[in-house]
Amino acid sequence: MTKRRLLAALPLFPLTLLLGASAPGTDASPAPSPAAPSDAQALARSVTALGTDAGPVGARALVEQVESEQRAQVASPDAGATAGVVQAPAAAPPDTDAQRPAAPSVAEAEERVPAQGLDTRPVDARALAEALAAKDAAALEPGMVPPLPVPSREKAPPFGRLQGLPRAQDLVARAKLEGNKLVVKGGKSAPDQVLTIDPGLQASLTKIMQNYQVPYGAAVVLEPSTGRVLAMAEHSEAKPELRGLPIRAVYPAASIFKIVTGSALLEAGVSPDTEACFHGGKRRLSERQLEDTERDGACYSLALAMGKSANVIFAKMTSKHLTADALKRMAARLRFNREIPFAQPLDVSLAYIPEDGFALANTGAGFGDVYLSPLHGALLAAVAANEGRWVDPVLVEPEPFMPLPEPEPVLTPTAAHELTRMLEETVTHGTARGVFRERGFQVKDAVGKTGTLADREPFRDYSWFVGFAPKDNPRVAVAALIVNDPKWRIRGSYLGREALRLALERIPAPVELTAPAGAAGKH
Repeated sequence: MTKRRLLAALPLFPLTLLLGASAPGTDASPAPSPAAPSDAQALARSVTALGTDAGPVGARALVEQVESEQRAQVASPDAGATAGVVQAPAAAPPDTDAQRPAAPSVAEAEERVPAQGLDTRPVDARALAEALAAKDAAALEPGMVPPLPVPSREKAPPFGRLQGLPRAQDLVARAKLEGNKLVVKGGKSAPDQVLTIDPGLQASLTKIMQNYQVPYGAAVVLEPSTGRVLAMAEHSEAKPELRGLPIRAVYPAASIFKIVTGSALLEAGVSPDTEACFHGGKRRLSERQLEDTERDGACYSLALAMGKSANVIFAKMTSKHLTADALKRMAARLRFNREIPFAQPLDVSLAYIPEDGFALANTGAGFGDVYLSPLHGALLAAVAANEGRWVDPVLVEPEPFMPLPEPEPVLTPTAAHELTRMLEETVTHGTARGVFRERGFQVKDAVGKTGTLADREPFRDYSWFVGFAPKDNPRVAVAALIVNDPKWRIRGSYLGREALRLALERIPAPVELTAPAGAAGKH
């Protein structure tokens, strides 16, 4: 049975191997001769022969063992029976379930790896470990395993490979203004598409980014209850021709991922008032800071830690209260590692959740290999605004007779209210307090979360704000992202505040119907 579970992951191998270019390369090495199996084929044989039930941790060890044996084989070709083939340990006893079909043979498994077009450079060990972790694909919940190898933020930031959206797929760029609507003209047999975009709001947000000459910027505004996208603005001073910034998931989620961690902590029974104490700064993390010591002189509640984006508190609480499985499940419910239906191509927001202690805590605090698109960021805020319900985004106005998809509960209403209370701390006492208190630009009853992280070489500063307003009767949810170089003029919190403020000005508050005073007591 264990062998069959491992083999269930083998269909993922071609994708894993083709995307393994992030591993240290051997570009100059000659391709293997037809007579000798490739590294990929040798790895497939070795993994097939292993009869271990590899969980996420075991998968890592398995990959390290296989690659170690490969290196030993290359160093001493005579040690194996066949050149280039890893000598795997003995297989586990055969599956005794007579009703199960027989497991594929080594040769059959090898046939699943394409013989041509393979990248024969060393395999991305982490990507393969993730594939092996998906050992029972039939019972696997969506989003529990990344569908693609997750890039290393420190070694291979995906922003460096950012590609624009082709015009044929860019409905917003193709739309023409007709009255107060943006309309994409259909072809001979296709109807016109009326977009949900508010042209005035879209133009105002774009103008802000142009005026401040942001290197890269995106702002998304949507109606939480329906998912209707009211603005999807973008601008790049560095690459003016670049389009698609709001739907690309090449930006580190940074502390926006604390929304996921905070939701998981609430579900695990941690109250917003639960305190943890720390010493040293709130920003940098070390493994020793996860331990409670007599040096811990400052204490924050979970709610205040969300507002001040206190990494140490989130790391400590992740270590104490969460397992990797719990964090993975919450991330999956909030649509990481999953496709989100949308009228334009929308990148999958990838999240790699480690198993081991400090790495898991580091990820829970927002330092992990997790990537997010601005549209997805606005949808995360909308979950709290919708009392814990997920609503897919809508860009094209549906026909009157078309029913809208039912919202999916992903948090309990109680957890959503507690999460909202935590997000309020960001604006009232936390990292966005200053920008939201600026005279003449306040946004009443706004809540949200900031996030900041930087790449080193080349330097890029990613700054986020996601949130919604008003707190008790949400009308708009937003996400704003600015990618700055060393010299910057605005950050994501400023753009996010303006997105909330301008959107609320354009969207009237619902009219409360009350009976006339003279009608009191009449029936």
